[in-house]
Amino acid sequence: SIEMVVGLLAILKAGGAYVPLDPAYPTERLAYMLEDSAPVIVLAHRQLKESVRTCITAGLPDGSTLIDLDADAWRWENEPQGNPDLAGIRLTPSHLAYVIYTSGSTGNPKGAMNEHRGVVNRLQWMQAAYGLTAHDAVLQKTPFSFDVSVWEFFWTLLYGARLVMARPEGHKDTDYLTSVIRQHHITTLHFVPSMLQVFLAHEEVGTCLSVVRVICSGEALPGFLARRFQELLPHAELHNLYGPTEAAVDVTYWPCTGEALPDNIPIGRPVWNTQIYILDPEGRPVPIGVAGELHIGGVQVGRGYLNRPELTAEKFVPDPFSNEPGARMYKTGDLARYLPDGDIEFLGRNDFQVKIRGFRIELGEIEARLVEHAGVRE
Repeated sequence: SIEMVVGLLAILKAGGAYVPLDPAYPTERLAYMLEDSAPVIVLAHRQLKESVRTCITAGLPDGSTLIDLDADAWRWENEPQGNPDLAGIRLTPSHLAYVIYTSGSTGNPKGAMNEHRGVVNRLQWMQAAYGLTAHDAVLQKTPFSFDVSVWEFFWTLLYGARLVMARPEGHKDTDYLTSVIRQHHITTLHFVPSMLQVFLAHEEVGTCLSVVRVICSGEALPGFLARRFQELLPHAELHNLYGPTEAAVDVTYWPCTGEALPDNIPIGRPVWNTQIYILDPEGRPVPIGVAGELHIGGVQVGRGYLNRPELTAEKFVPDPFSNEPGARMYKTGDLARYLPDGDIEFLGRNDFQVKIRGFRIELGEIEARLVEHAGVRE
């Protein structure tokens, strides 16, 4: 909703960090996220289901306040309409911008903390690369519990383009999507590859003539799908981006241009102020063409996991290749290799994590829950 976007902007302008609570999540997950993040304020909406509102109210920490963006407008009706004084807020680039929860191998999600400097770097790079203007319209269709929504919201508004909000669950309905694209002359939108495949199978996809660029991320992009995109939407650009929630959305990019696209689309090269290291198990750089674990360094590396110091220390390690004091790199758990031309090719995982439609799934977590459910003991 528009109120949600206003709420996000208000939180950031006030110097706070936001934690998205998706009403579609199971109540157990919402309760855990509330307990773990201990928010000072929870912003809600009148359309919130009563069962979810009850869950949130019951899970509010002591001293926390629930504010309804509709019914509680009287709270701020007499406040100044201008921006808060930045000097008074004392907001710095190292303050948190948001905490987004991802799946965890222990059964509980973990909150990935990202700072303003990383997000701003990501958005400024994206503008330099793709150049939104006031004539562009971006379709915001990613649930705000996924970090792709960060650039859908803030890239669009920072650079004066038009933000079109899809209806809830609208990203799953191709009839609706093609209709919205045509009606609102959408120029820019995002798909995970599996959903792009569904979208391209729609009989009216060729009528989406306003589309200028499609951003793909969240899963490996197969070459056949990129070639199908070129066939059905020859007037539009397809861009393959890669990055984990722990590093401000995306850290590499590759434009799907040319007639001879490879079967395994590369994830490309680093964005601004970001370093990609492909290392062997001893932490040494591997030669070109040799597989290793992908590590991320630079300004977009997040602060770590909220209230998980041991896991943070395990995954966010000192960066031995940087001259910056205290520099860290994030161990992604992804396997990759450098191609002869300098691009990076994604090769899969080095653990039991998989992605389904952009969702992280820990197979170890599933096994643990099955064992617990069956009452089996080792």
